[in-house]
Amino acid sequence: MLFEVWAPRAEERVTLLLEGSEREMARVADRAGWWRAEAGADEGARYGFALDGGPVRPDPRSRRQPDGPDGLSAVVLPDSYVWRHDWPGRTLRGAVLYELHIGTFTAEGTLDAAAAHLGDLAELGISHIELMPVCPFPGVHGWGYEGVSLWAVHEPYGGPEALRRFVDAAHGHGLGVVLDVVHNHLGPSGNHLPAFGPYFTDAHHTPWGAAVNLDAAGSDEVRAYLLGSALAWLREYRLDGLRLDAVHALVDTRALAFPEELSRAVDALSGELRRPLFLIAESDACDPRTVTPREAGGLGLHAQWNDDFHHALHTALTGESQGYYADFAEAPLAAVAKTVTRGFFHDGVPSGFRGRVHGRPVDVTTTPAHRFLGYAQTHDQIGNRALGDRLSGALAPGLLACAAVLVLTGPFTPMLFMGEEWGARTPWQFFTDHTDPELAAAVREGRRREFAAHGWDAADIPDPQDPATRLRSCLDRSERSREPHARLLAWHKELIALRRAHSDLADPDLASVRVAYDEDARWLALRRGDLRIAVNLGDEPASIRLGRGGRVLAAWDPVRPPGADGALRLGPRSCAVLTD
Repeated sequence: MLFEVWAPRAEERVTLLLEGSEREMARVADRAGWWRAEAGADEGARYGFALDGGPVRPDPRSRRQPDGPDGLSAVVLPDSYVWRHDWPGRTLRGAVLYELHIGTFTAEGTLDAAAAHLGDLAELGISHIELMPVCPFPGVHGWGYEGVSLWAVHEPYGGPEALRRFVDAAHGHGLGVVLDVVHNHLGPSGNHLPAFGPYFTDAHHTPWGAAVNLDAAGSDEVRAYLLGSALAWLREYRLDGLRLDAVHALVDTRALAFPEELSRAVDALSGELRRPLFLIAESDACDPRTVTPREAGGLGLHAQWNDDFHHALHTALTGESQGYYADFAEAPLAAVAKTVTRGFFHDGVPSGFRGRVHGRPVDVTTTPAHRFLGYAQTHDQIGNRALGDRLSGALAPGLLACAAVLVLTGPFTPMLFMGEEWGARTPWQFFTDHTDPELAAAVREGRRREFAAHGWDAADIPDPQDPATRLRSCLDRSERSREPHARLLAWHKELIALRRAHSDLADPDLASVRVAYDEDARWLALRRGDLRIAVNLGDEPASIRLGRGGRVLAAWDPVRPPGADGALRLGPRSCAVLTD
């Protein structure tokens, strides 16, 4: 078996430690900084590398870390898993995504335990599961965004074989799988990359410290490391796509931006594998070039999360105006109307939250709506709240139904956060399991200071290191059979089925969406082809002029079609979908 490592910071020698034996590695003549050795190794054999007689460190390209990020790596032989299901892939267009965190989707917090519920997700009608990060991180429980070992799977989740079993089972249910990957920072705890080479640069700084080296000396190999990791997830685990965390935080001054380079590589792999693959960006730049094809001068990513739609919808539902919601709070229904017809709210307009103009207009005549993901809740928008409270903790079921209808019949690719489909009452809080006591204390105190500055009592902020914080965040599936949860679950299934049955709801033409609203009466109506969607967020009945006649396809509360005057009379906190 061939062992290779890029270690330009080794001055004289690199030693392979394999199952207790040592073997000196040789420099690779035509690859600067690379070292190589051949040795026999069985599946699971433990190994690591020592530079210039220093401590043994895990392989930066390790496929498995049985003892966590600081332990030895383990050999994973290629083709060791026998796949049970052929999979042609599923495209992003027409998709309905479901964001899922393995550690809290079940109390067990493993991939195998999560796989036992894939039938429920298929019955719900979603097309793709979007897994939050699964790379190894210190401890057992965490969100996953402080991962290291970007080629491996967190061992407490079940390791690489469990991820293959999960993906295989999902494909057996007709579900695609998307993985959230983090390229903008690693660690900090358990991060051994700086010992090997210039993976980070002090030329740029990020909220997490030194930036990943995408443009300084040595960055060719760093980019190759990230590209190789991304392609390995898609090839070796048969994933359908990747969600790229915070691409706006990737500091890169090179002419070929890293996301563009990655999109080119993924498109090439898609052609090689003969199945669709896609990349979804998280970006707060409100720059349509993120999802503009490369040949048209864009980065060529296939979609992005649309936080502007979320913020507008959240403000309309809750009336909140703190932080970034302030930009949407003056006229939230107008903000919703703008996003569903023009993509971004911030399209070159002033942002009071930022203190400057923000964003760039979307060309709705050339940019299909499915390139934007629309959602009412995500892990970020719940977990980054002081108490991790969901919308269901504060809103009446009718308002949750209105949020669902705007997400699932709107123009964007819909995404749900796990448990949202039944209005789960369990919070989803920020939790960690740092093994470094100083880091654990810093995270705990930092979070308390952050929210104390916004008026919260520090004693009310959940301790991220307390195991009870993670346990509170685990879904309670017994809710599904109780009201109002059962009714909300049926409503989500009905709306997803409508989206599948009516092509107008999957029409990617943003320019064809028509919208009307009344800010004071708190109602909004969309026209999508032959379908009309009406929501009343107010506490009083609303009379909404939709045009005469038609047929009610779905309604949260019983409602008659518009009469001779063309007005739909919709009860408070209610919604309906009609066809002409």
